[in-house]
Amino acid sequence: MGEYGPGAFGMPGPYCHNGPVTRASLDKQPHEVASMFDDVAERYDLTNDVLSLGQDRRWRKEVTKAVDARPAQKILDLAAGTATSSLPFARSGAYVVPCDFSLGMLQVGKKRHPWLPLTAGDATRLPFKDDTFDAVTISFGLRNVQDTDTALRELYRVTKPGGRVVICEFSHPTWAPFRTVYTEYLMRALPPVARTVSSNPDAYVYLAESIRAWPDQPALAERLRKAGWSKVAYRNLSGGIVALHRGFKDSVGSAT
Repeated sequence: MGEYGPGAFGMPGPYCHNGPVTRASLDKQPHEVASMFDDVAERYDLTNDVLSLGQDRRWRKEVTKAVDARPAQKILDLAAGTATSSLPFARSGAYVVPCDFSLGMLQVGKKRHPWLPLTAGDATRLPFKDDTFDAVTISFGLRNVQDTDTALRELYRVTKPGGRVVICEFSHPTWAPFRTVYTEYLMRALPPVARTVSSNPDAYVYLAESIRAWPDQPALAERLRKAGWSKVAYRNLSGGIVALHRGFKDSVGSAT
């Protein structure tokens, strides 16, 4: 990433756009991913609702429970898109910072939720000081970061000692017959359905491919541990279509 300089949404900064890009490739070049999400921003929330058969609402409720935001806590909602995912944290009384690297998403989010401090930021170079947030969370966005391990270390860096991370991401269904059906849905049914509701259906071909190529639950848990997180655990939602991973940053003086 690196298209956007640090700072709150609306601040001037460099933006790289090398011609029209309809979908990203699996090497996840940052300008391609950003451009792709810019293209789908207006109807992104509606499209997700349709493609997940409404399950995305349940998944986000589980994220809210896992983050367990409290009044006056500081929460970083990374890959927040249009900031829909940030609203439950704000309602809890926490100070939530929705952060994304797609200016198109942030523009839509700012129109819908002008009171939120939407911030342009790169997951591999977050524009925040060390030990800033009580909790950090990212839903359905880590898969789109070019360097996953660097992003996990950055999330660790900006979390306060004793703080927590919650990651919600597509994963691998645990029951083999269902996994086969699910993979067929992703590669065959998802793009045609996206064509009827999305402003850029080709983007959902990339999303299907990226889901299929993503590490399974134990592999992501191990990457969290290597990034410094402790007490790492995960649980499956919808039979493993989605997994919630959680970890903690040890308090000062604790063993790592």
